[in-house]
Amino acid sequence: MQDAFEISMKGELNFFFGLQIKQTRDDVFINQRKYIKDLPKKFRMEHVKEADTPMEISTKLYMDENGKNIDIIKYRGMISSFLYLIASRSNIMFRVCL
Repeated sequence: MQDAFEISMKGELNFFFGLQIKQTRDDVFINQRKYIKDLPKKFRMEHVKEADTPMEISTKLYMDENGKNIDIIKYRGMISSFLYLIASRSNIMFRVCL
């Protein structure tokens, strides 16, 4: 990678902005496995039930007048983390936007 780009650090690059980087002699492989695994831990959601689809398309949302207020800082952090994730993963972006 140092041959192709101007890099000031020495040694092999392993992580960069949540991207896990594996360099071989001929190729560079980038994945987000660690970033994806750390998201549920970051927002304390390790034990939530998984679903293939986030929500039914025909589901109507209503305001819960007696419900608990959400933590807006945590909510914005979750949304920005997922936006960062889907911005580099077209397969996830397609499913979320669909």
